[in-house]
Order: sequence, then structure tokens, then C-alpha cells
Amino acid sequence: MDRQIPQDISIRPFDVIVIGAGINGAGIARDAAMRGLKVLLLDKEDVSSGTTQWSTRLIHGGLRYLEHYEFSLVRESLKDREILLRTAPHLVRPLGFLVPIYEYMEHGRVMIQLGMMAYDALSIEKSVERHSIFDRDQTLEREPGLNPEGLKGAAFYYDAQAEYPERIVVENAVSAGDHGAVTLTYAKVDRLIIEDGNVQGVEFEDVLRGGRHTARAPVTINATGPWVDEVLGRMDRYGESEERMIGGTKGSHLIVDPFPGAPQTALYVEARENSRPYFIVPWNGRYLIGTTDIRYEGNLDCVVADDEEIDYLLNETNHVVPEANLTRDDVLFTYSGVRPLPYEPEGAEGSVSRGHIIYDHSEHEPKIGGLFSIIGGKLTTYRNLARETVDAVYEKLGKKVPKSRTDEVPLPGGATEDFEAFSEDFKSESGLTEELSQRLLKLYGVCAPHVLAMAANDPSLKRPLNSPARVETGIIGAEVLYAFRRELAEKLSDVLLRRSMVGLGPHVALDVDEAAAQVAVRHLDWTEEHAEREVKEYRDYVQRFKPKEFRKREPARA
Repeated sequence: MDRQIPQDISIRPFDVIVIGAGINGAGIARDAAMRGLKVLLLDKEDVSSGTTQWSTRLIHGGLRYLEHYEFSLVRESLKDREILLRTAPHLVRPLGFLVPIYEYMEHGRVMIQLGMMAYDALSIEKSVERHSIFDRDQTLEREPGLNPEGLKGAAFYYDAQAEYPERIVVENAVSAGDHGAVTLTYAKVDRLIIEDGNVQGVEFEDVLRGGRHTARAPVTINATGPWVDEVLGRMDRYGESEERMIGGTKGSHLIVDPFPGAPQTALYVEARENSRPYFIVPWNGRYLIGTTDIRYEGNLDCVVADDEEIDYLLNETNHVVPEANLTRDDVLFTYSGVRPLPYEPEGAEGSVSRGHIIYDHSEHEPKIGGLFSIIGGKLTTYRNLARETVDAVYEKLGKKVPKSRTDEVPLPGGATEDFEAFSEDFKSESGLTEELSQRLLKLYGVCAPHVLAMAANDPSLKRPLNSPARVETGIIGAEVLYAFRRELAEKLSDVLLRRSMVGLGPHVALDVDEAAAQVAVRHLDWTEEHAEREVKEYRDYVQRFKPKEFRKREPARA
């Protein structure tokens, strides 16, 4: 679809402009729009194209935060975990974690058991089972692939997994639009307009089509994650401040096929090298291994896992699961991102708080009214961060603060009282294979029938774009149209990486990218030149993943 920026954008009376359409920005936009505010949401790229898509894909209470006595953050996280399990059942599911206890670990059995007891106590409303403690023999019986040397036992507990947090962001943005918000992607804010000491709006560039535009609102929220300081540097100069907000750390992940000795459940392991916890998690039919935690000062727009990080994660995994014998050749792809943590020039990376700060610039020097910056935060607690931020916006506007309803109103794909019953009905009525039906339900939830409706005039759009069809890359043509017509997609990469999610399959969508572009040629009036350009741009982009698939095929040529 050819997006058009509203002609009256410069005079439209917005209440709040949100810069950054990651999990926090989209969550804020949705909450604000649901409470009746007039919202403009902007991002220089696609929704969820920044930090959110580089996470470990967990919705968790933060067990390790107990070590730093962040009890309130753990309590907040556990509460929001339960809300997401209820309001997004298609995207967030319970996941069991086994914590093996070895002689070399800093945290022994007694300390881990105390942590588990505290974790249970802080999760009063939880829907998952309480923790269990296993001795050595019980642990090896459950996970025989674990290294028995020095093994003393294990703890087992439940948290949750969001296989595709990108889709949580997309659904927040779509829901915000359903409540009146205007979302413009590929709209790069390059100036914050200050008048009489207050931020009164922004000036932005239309990245895809060219042209510059201005939008105004009495409140602006800088929710750009690692880019917060960069955006603040674009203010009309009103005093000078040397204060740095963000001191991000880099986290890298590996994706591998199932391997000998692979765990049946997720492993939460303390690394030998640096005592930092990392995960080996069943994910998307494969295994996700991560993450690292390294201070980062490089290019925020292209973060890549380096060889040292890859070797570190492989070596640690091969130690805890000796049969694995993983090498770099086993890595299907990698991904890396930067956590938008508060700037702390000294101290261990893991000790930097994962809590969030809603920074009101009017309360600090230089005093600048009408501007908030979001610092820190985590995927799990985005909803509560959004609630607190919108409360602050209402107070700034001098209006009575209405109650947030995001703890009650499901995301679009979760809007049913009985998701299991809905799923069974959809499978029986869709006319698709069991695998394809399940895939659509996992991605779109109760919106899956709306996806299929895109094929009403062309039944071929119900067929997988690759042949023979593979479940993990079983994208059907209808999904391409749905992404553009309903879910704010602008580019092929948006469809593959953040809507249909096939870009995170083992082939990073190199087996379906051209076919997906041809759907746009046939149904969205793309020219062949446009399609070729989009495929090339996509293949150039995914090189940062270091995909194994590139060893077997050449990137598209210009």
C-alpha cells in the first residue's frame, strides 16, 4: 500500500508525539490512544526494528535481579508476565527452566533455593507451578545430556517465552491505530522544536518518499532506546548539557538446529568464564543460545555478533552439554542488539539496573518542558512502563488521569475468552494443513481468519510460497497482503522479519523472499524493478545475521 503522510499533519492537534516504535513506544501509543489522547507515533525505520527484535525472547520475572535486591522490579515483572499470558495467549506461553548447579558456580544450591522461594513469594497471582529442587540423579534423569562432572543438582521453575516479540509490538501499534493514533514508519525525526523553553513538536523526514514535515504537540516522548542521546542532540539548542543518558550493553545470540544432548526444556546456566547467566532455549523448532553482556560504543544501526562472542557461547554450551560439539558451522544465524540501559561509566555490566526511568526534562538542568525520555526498561514490563508514562503525560497536560485498561483489554490477536476453543474451530474451518493452521494461530491469534480473508479473490494466496513447504518458512501469500494492508508494513523486510517472521527461520527467508515480492507485484502494483530492489535490500540487510544460508547462495545483484 502507498502510505501517504496526512496533508494536515502540521496543523493536526496532537496531544502527544511518541518517537520510537519499539515495545515501549508502541505500548505508550496504545495506552495513550485507548485513554483518549491524540497520538502521533514516529520511527525512523519499521516498528520493532530496533532493540525489541534483538531480545532473548523471554517474558520473565528476572530471577537474577534478586541478586541485586531489585525486589520491586521482580514483583513488577512477575505481575506483567501474568497479564501478558492472559492478554496475548497466542504470543506468550509458559516455559520451564532448569537451572543446573555445578561445583564451580558462585551461586550454590542453598542460595539458588532461597532465590526460588523468593521468586515464588513475589509472584502472588501466578498461573504457573511453583519451583522444584532436584538432586544430581534426578537432574540427569530429566536431562541426560547435561555434563555430569561437578553436577550437584538443579532447580526447576516456570517463566514465559515470547517467540516473536516483534509481533507484540506490531499488535500494540495496530491497536493504537484502531483507537485513533497515527503511526508513521520510516519517518526520521531530525529536529525537536523548542519554543519558549518547551518542546512543541518535531520536524521529520519521509525516508522512503522524500520531503520534510512538521508535527506539533504539547508533549513529546523520546522512546528511542539506545538512540535516546542521539535524538536529544537534535534539539534546537536551549542550554547545553553534557549529561549522557544511555550506556547500552551489547547482547548477542546464536540459533542452531537441535543437537546431540539438547535439553527438552530451557536451561539457565551460569557460565564458567565469567559467572554470567545465559540461556539455551528451545525456540522456533530450534535452539536459541544467549546472551552476552558487553559495553558497546559502536554503530547502533548495525550491531553484529563478533567471533569472540560466538566462540564464548559455543564453548559454554559444549561444556554444559558435552555431546553437542557445536562449531561455528552449526550456527544457522546470529543476531545482536544493544540494551538501552542507564549510563554508568563503571561497574559490572550485569549490575546495571534493568528497571526503567521516565525522565522529565523539566525537572533537570537545562530545564526543558514538554519532553520525557524513556531510559532502560525491559520487554516484560513494557505495559507498566507505558501506564506510568501516560499517567505522567496527563499530569503534564493538566488533565484528570483516566485509568489504564491495558491490563484488561487483550491485544488484537488475543481477543477471545477461550483461545484453545477458537484454535480448534479455526483449524477445522481454515482448509489449511494442521501445520499451516497452527503457524497462523501462533502468529496472528484470533486475527488468523482476517489473514485468510486476503485470499478471498485468489485461492493461490492460501498456498505456501516455497515448495516443498516447510512449517518454519510456510508463509502464504495472504500474509504478505495482510502485512501491507493491515499491519503497517512498508517494505519487504518488514513483512519477512517483523510480520510473518519467516526471516527468523533457518534459511532467513532466502527461500521465499523473491516469491513474497512477486505477491506484491501481482496484488499491490509493485513494478519488477521495485521487487528486485526490495529483495536486494533485504538480502543486504540479513548479512548482519551471518547466516549459514549465504554459504549456499549468492545475494541478489543490483
